[in-house]
Amino acid sequence: MYIKTLSVSALNNYVKKMIDADFILNNLNIKGEISNFKMHSSGHLYFSLKDENSKINCIMFKTYASNLKFRPKDGESVVVKGKVSVYEKDGAYQLYCYEMKQEGIGELYIKFQEMKNKLEREGLFNLEHKRAIPKYPARIGIITSPTGAAVRDIINVATRRNKAVDLLLYPALVQGENASEDIIRGLKILNNTEKVDVIILARGGGSIEELWAFNNEKLAYEVFNSKKPIITGVGHETDFTIVDFVSDMRAPTPSAAAELAVPGLEEIQVKIEGYSGYFEGALKDTLRRNHNKVELLKKTLEIHSPMNKIINQYNYIDNLQSRLAMRVESKLRIKREELSRLHAVIDAHNPLKVLNKGYAVIEDANGKLVSSKQTLLSITDILITVKDGRVKAALEYVEEK
Repeated sequence: MYIKTLSVSALNNYVKKMIDADFILNNLNIKGEISNFKMHSSGHLYFSLKDENSKINCIMFKTYASNLKFRPKDGESVVVKGKVSVYEKDGAYQLYCYEMKQEGIGELYIKFQEMKNKLEREGLFNLEHKRAIPKYPARIGIITSPTGAAVRDIINVATRRNKAVDLLLYPALVQGENASEDIIRGLKILNNTEKVDVIILARGGGSIEELWAFNNEKLAYEVFNSKKPIITGVGHETDFTIVDFVSDMRAPTPSAAAELAVPGLEEIQVKIEGYSGYFEGALKDTLRRNHNKVELLKKTLEIHSPMNKIINQYNYIDNLQSRLAMRVESKLRIKREELSRLHAVIDAHNPLKVLNKGYAVIEDANGKLVSSKQTLLSITDILITVKDGRVKAALEYVEEK
């Protein structure tokens, strides 16, 4: 029997025709949980439908997607109507969907919400439990797959930002049955490793079941009880896992986690230059203020120095002497003028002055002034004072009129 050799394209075309000719495969209603949902810029929807054991890739073209009355999302249980066909280029069969109805929330999503609510009630997500991320770590521990894109992204970002930071990798399973336990072992080892300042827990994007290892309750407690701060960078920006809520900081991607953990060398240099300029200016200001203070104290000392005090006292004494001399002189002048006035008065009333006019003063022998005839009747000797002297005379008689 001769069997024709087919090309790959011919094989895929043959399989497609066989499937397209099947009545059941062209009229399907499939129930499953949406996973790895993406809306393309063209408007087409790409996702997977899965149950406990299997999954199938699905596509809904824009024409049919525009008729949907809800926005599909991961974890949602739906019933789709469509057909199975083969994409000849890849040789992969997939479900082409015409209609979609909501069936309810998927089991994994329900488990996720129940676990999240439980841990939130226990306070594992509270901000007061979050540890501060060190600004300038010397060594960063990394828990991720050693072969995935996440570790390459972290290494590239870290070395670009700061080559001086040491990276310590714990190669862990990030997907599958034993992944959570392996990640827990990695956390224990890095927590007991000296000089590890911060830990990055990361993996690339995926569906909810692919990220399920990071929704483990034991892992959540291990992250919460970690002695060292933890940054998570699990999946893409729209992916959230339990460890994201428990960790000290959540990054949208592994690359972003490296950005948050590793300080940029240029940023550090700019800060150092800024601090240098600040301290230089502060030092100059301090020196200037202290110099001004010293100058002020110097002037104050000069003003209050003992020599200045003595000089000022000398000046004060000189001033007092001048004032005293002025007052004495003034007093003497006043007294002189007063004495002169008194002298003039005395001189004006001096009885001896009339002697110059030919008058004489008569006194008895005892020098008592004789002013009446009766006194002369009782004495014999008299003293006569004229302008140029005094003479003694004897009375011979007193003529009476």
